[in-house]
Amino acid sequence: MQERTAKQPGLSLALPVFVLSFRHRDELASAVSRHGWHPIAARRAEGAELRFISSGAKLAIVDGRGAFDEGLAATRALSDTVEANTGAMLVLLSRTDIARLDEVYAGGATHFLASPFGETELRQAIRFAERHADRLAGGETPAISQANLVHDSQLTWELKLAEATVSLSPALAGALALPQVDVPLRKIVNLLPSQDRKAAFGAIRRVVRSGQPTAFVHGMSDNVGARHVEHLRLVGQGGSVRGSVERLQPPQPEQRATGRDQLTGLASAAESRRWLRSALECDADETLTLLLSVDRFEQVNTTFGRATGDSVLQAIGRRLAPLVRDAGAERHLIGRMAGAEFIMALQGDISPDRAAMLASALADACERPFMLGGDTLVFKARIGGVFCEPSDVDETTVLRRASAALAEARASERQPVCLLSKADADRAAHRRELQQDLLQALERDEIDVLFQPQVSIAKGQIIGVEALARWQHPQHGTLGAVTLFSIADDVGFVEPLSRHVQNKAFRLAAAWEGAGAGLRLSVNVTSSDFARDGFAGRFLADTQTAGFPMARLTVEVTENGLIEDLASAAAILTDLRSAGCRVAIDDFGTGYSSLSYLKSLPLDYLKIDKGMSDDIVGSPRDRVVVRGVIDMARSLGLSVIAEGVESEPQLDLLAEEGCNYYQGFLCSEPLADELLEAFVTDWNARRTI
Repeated sequence: MQERTAKQPGLSLALPVFVLSFRHRDELASAVSRHGWHPIAARRAEGAELRFISSGAKLAIVDGRGAFDEGLAATRALSDTVEANTGAMLVLLSRTDIARLDEVYAGGATHFLASPFGETELRQAIRFAERHADRLAGGETPAISQANLVHDSQLTWELKLAEATVSLSPALAGALALPQVDVPLRKIVNLLPSQDRKAAFGAIRRVVRSGQPTAFVHGMSDNVGARHVEHLRLVGQGGSVRGSVERLQPPQPEQRATGRDQLTGLASAAESRRWLRSALECDADETLTLLLSVDRFEQVNTTFGRATGDSVLQAIGRRLAPLVRDAGAERHLIGRMAGAEFIMALQGDISPDRAAMLASALADACERPFMLGGDTLVFKARIGGVFCEPSDVDETTVLRRASAALAEARASERQPVCLLSKADADRAAHRRELQQDLLQALERDEIDVLFQPQVSIAKGQIIGVEALARWQHPQHGTLGAVTLFSIADDVGFVEPLSRHVQNKAFRLAAAWEGAGAGLRLSVNVTSSDFARDGFAGRFLADTQTAGFPMARLTVEVTENGLIEDLASAAAILTDLRSAGCRVAIDDFGTGYSSLSYLKSLPLDYLKIDKGMSDDIVGSPRDRVVVRGVIDMARSLGLSVIAEGVESEPQLDLLAEEGCNYYQGFLCSEPLADELLEAFVTDWNARRTI
């Protein structure tokens, strides 16, 4: 099959296809590439909507073979975005899942293909789905013209292997201030951060040797953007490599300029963006932008059919429109972005109080029952909003901030409305960015483990270390464990992150020699670890595989989340102690279950948090509290470790009250593995009894 291409000066690009496959990503991407398309492939569903938009693709392939529930969830998540971008969605299924096709249809798929199938069937299915997308866009010629516009704004290149020269897209050439053709490869690679150059050359070698598409993550200079995922494939007779860079926070591609949403008659998504752009460019009052989303709306299509769902969306539009018109703004907009997500924007003198009243009224309007035939339907609405000054942002940034506010509203159980300031919205968007980045951080080996020494107060010697996680983020620098695990909790990633940190600590500590050979190692265990079946066996097996002795290992139970089943946790910790480990309760006094932990869990150590270490030099009342905690621990037969000790007066008073060990900046900040042995040797040599 001859590939359909978009033309640019210096290079010809196959049209992109977005591929999401949970089990067969590389094989599927290779098959798509062999038949003339350029696959933008992903293995995880997180951020799929954003990645589909940034790919410039008109076709999304969701591969649910062997992972039907994940595929169905991804289909539902992508449905609105694909529809809003006049695209098509092809879902691949296992033969055994054919009985659930109604769910796939209700989820928003436009085409399906059931295995077993060959590449010929796959190619034809893509062609049929692509034709569907072309017709939505007004035919093949407009589709290719639009692809040209998308590619013109993206970072793309083609490497001629024989000459080792690169042709650049207009966007990339302009960003790098380079010509579009005959740029030496090494000149391009040298523009990357030094730590990414090896990955770039490695990816090129991989695609040349294997003939299969590949990808790598890299940074670029500030005028190009932040981190990017770059997709490579071999083309022609193997004489060229084509690459396209996927922005992790891309600008939204322009949608078809229909002006009106055909279903509701409100402004379309494209028209809404144009309205926002115009509002921000004029020298007028600030603009309030609200995004409204109807919770669990997809269940209506599944249960009652798409016709009923369409009627509900039309009714919602009719309820929202008069509230926006009567809000008293100089200019206003109400539109439908996609699916059950609506946009309202108002320009003029809109105070925060009036904005809050309007948002509440909009939410209430959506939550009034809908009577359709003999059925009564009730929904919950979530609204996120942000104020923007004229000329300080573009419409993409406004929508990003409003989306961040909407995400905050969705995360709240009690507050269906979240109105953020510009700064708050940027912080929320930054957190969402970190959530997406974390899902790839383990693969990129960005999670480091540092070790903070623990000192015997009686002997003055370093007797152990606590392993502490640090995220070496390529844009935001070093992020601490509190931020790291908070972000992981947002995306349900705590358990794999915790295991990664534990295993990395085991491997590093097992190799220690000299002064490090006898140190105890403390690792943190979270409530997510306890909730996982077979945790104790897996944990002990990981320790044994790394070769670290159980007798030198301490498990620290953290209180960043409630352990729901203390009896089960006690049994797990008993198994770990039976294998030779010791157990500590971490940050005592900061959690909501500390006393119940002391009563229920088999413990060896109690660690008082930095706040209590600070209190020891505070008021007499503060010191009484700290003394009581230490006395309680000693009466239970527990040794006490003080965290966050930073001064000699703190240490003297803690020693006077009976504390056994301490850690903190008075001894050392957390140290990298390669620095630890020398530090411990020097410290212990200078501090003898």
